[in-house]
Amino acid sequence: MSLRATFSIITLAALLLNAGCSILPESTPATLYRLPSSASPAAQAAATLPLRLGIATPGAGHLLNSNRIVVYPEGNVVNVYEGARWHEDAPDMLQARLISDLQQRQLFTSVSSDRLPHDLLLLSELRHFQSEYDASPPSIHLQLDVQLVNTQHRKPLAATSFTIRTRADNVEIPDVVNAFGEASDALAEQLSAWIATQSSSLRAAD
Repeated sequence: MSLRATFSIITLAALLLNAGCSILPESTPATLYRLPSSASPAAQAAATLPLRLGIATPGAGHLLNSNRIVVYPEGNVVNVYEGARWHEDAPDMLQARLISDLQQRQLFTSVSSDRLPHDLLLLSELRHFQSEYDASPPSIHLQLDVQLVNTQHRKPLAATSFTIRTRADNVEIPDVVNAFGEASDALAEQLSAWIATQSSSLRAAD
């Protein structure tokens, strides 16, 4: 390399540094979203069961077990929204929502995560938690498979699956996030109603 070429490279590098330029692209921080919630549910009319309920973190596949907001833009294509993420991993976020909802409904003496002592355990698998562009605006598809287990006897008491679909008001990400919140509210409502129907089995497990 000639002396002139070397001098030109050094001069260009100095100009870039002085201008504050960078060869690497700047990364824009993602906007973090909480899972919206409607008004607090009213306490359940049925008598409180003298049992402690533990809710385990839902199991999930690789993509759902993250804080990415998953979207199916078309056909069999799977993607995530750019520049937007949940404030924590989706299974942890959904676990917190279910714990909060069931605590307020007062179906049990206590409701907590499975890390605290419990008599009954709610196990679950998060199958779907994504927006789908089956039309515009997109719909939200949420599916949670659940199983209620007697912790003392390690005996399954009941199992079922919940599938929720709601549609966003708009294609904008904040509106899509609000629709995720509506789907989660519907899930919590259906889950609490299902648990209430298991009252006879729950009392037998005490």
